[in-house]
Amino acid sequence: MIPFSILDLSPIPKGATAADALRNSRDLAQHAERLGYRRYWLAEHHNMTGIASAATAVVIGHVAAGTKTIRVGSGGIMLPNHSPLVIAEQFGTLASLFPGRIDLGVGRAPGTDMVTARALRRDLGSTDDFPGDVQELAHYFAPAQPGQQIRAVPGTGLGVPLWILGSSLYGATLAAKLGLPFAFASHFAPDAMEQALQIYRARFEPSPQLDRPYAMLGVNVFAAASDAAARYQFTSVQQAFVNLRRGTPGPVPAPIDDIDAYWSPTERVGVEHALSCSFVGSAETVSSGLRTFIDALQPDELMVAAHFFDHAARVRSIEITAQVREHLAGAAVAAPAA
Repeated sequence: MIPFSILDLSPIPKGATAADALRNSRDLAQHAERLGYRRYWLAEHHNMTGIASAATAVVIGHVAAGTKTIRVGSGGIMLPNHSPLVIAEQFGTLASLFPGRIDLGVGRAPGTDMVTARALRRDLGSTDDFPGDVQELAHYFAPAQPGQQIRAVPGTGLGVPLWILGSSLYGATLAAKLGLPFAFASHFAPDAMEQALQIYRARFEPSPQLDRPYAMLGVNVFAAASDAAARYQFTSVQQAFVNLRRGTPGPVPAPIDDIDAYWSPTERVGVEHALSCSFVGSAETVSSGLRTFIDALQPDELMVAAHFFDHAARVRSIEITAQVREHLAGAAVAAPAA
């Protein structure tokens, strides 16, 4: 069975604080490590009162310091917001502190609105330099060359693994051209998923980092003791998407009994489409859905996202999902003998 990993935005539930969210992230990562997840990634977002992972490298250090073996990284760093040298120094520092455990996923979107993007870097045309920024970043992690004037210290020679993140064909094409692993944000932007996978796999050019395509897909998984309990927890992320589209984002809302009373029919269609790569229910329901998804798309790895209000329910969800992973692995081993 393919590896399962976790994507975390350090959600801040309504009535809680960023400090609560960061403690929850570390606790969830410790459970994920014990349950055999491969990676624990944190995502950069800014000026959002429901997300505590804005200083992503700092949060990665916090999580890595509380774990021992699980890989910890970014899903991702929004490179247009930063100087590649600064990111190389940050992740070179992380790789020096936690050798062999740090991933650096980078994306092209600002991870915020345009007003905040100006406050971050004040150069809204910088997305046009994304391919060059990625190559510059890779250069800083390579061994130093004679006469090289600028080095990332620490960073030079550490070979921190780079990933390209994306929700369109652009990222797939770039990842293939550079020979880098590719993570697609199908957990909230599924439209181009299949075509992006096809392009990435067909056009992949081997690189010093990677000799064959490696694609990871994002999915939302809300698992609970019953389908009804899972659907109840899922209403938190459904409300959050509605609020975002209404221009009123905020802390993660508590679950509600009747989501249809909250959204309009038009909002429902939009949110259900955006969250179509979601698997919500009991272990049996989630197992059936994930098996179909994996068989159809053949990802090399699955990145599990779950924007829960209740931390205990989120911990229980990743426990059930780990059980599903093992069940699917057993079924895959048994299949040839059937």
